[in-house]
Amino acid sequence: MEGSHSDGAQKAAVVSRLMAAKKLSGKSYSQIAAETGLTNVYVAQLLRRQAQLKAGPTTVALCTAIPSLNDELVAEMMLPPFRSFRSDLLQEPAVYRLNEAVMHFGESIKEIINEEFGDGIMSAIDFYCSVDKIQGVDGKDRVVVTFDGKYLPHTEQRAEHMVSRRQQ
Repeated sequence: MEGSHSDGAQKAAVVSRLMAAKKLSGKSYSQIAAETGLTNVYVAQLLRRQAQLKAGPTTVALCTAIPSLNDELVAEMMLPPFRSFRSDLLQEPAVYRLNEAVMHFGESIKEIINEEFGDGIMSAIDFYCSVDKIQGVDGKDRVVVTFDGKYLPHTEQRAEHMVSRRQQ
């Protein structure tokens, strides 16, 4: 259903209502995360419709943490999201700097992954992310972004392992 311009507008309207519910709660993403047992980034993803809310204890905890979430909004959050990338996001300085850091350190990170694990990548599906604030040794605030992804090894492409090519 999503993908057309009107669907993008519908998603934006839902996100606006979800952000209003968060604001009404008076809580930060980290406060909501602490109450729900989720990461602060995952809470933000749920409220920005970048992740799908699963039925069960998480839904109950989220509705308790954000009391103005109504049944309609919860139902919207339970739909598979249209995960997207807006190219204009790179113009936002915080997003640009994150991208710049990954681009600057990416080759070294890739080499260390290969050295420590072998030929493979970090999953972005089986993935956890959090943003934390700590105080540095100089007393200044520091941002800690944690990427915690499952290791996925590249596999040898053997014909006999390709199920679609097996003879019945």
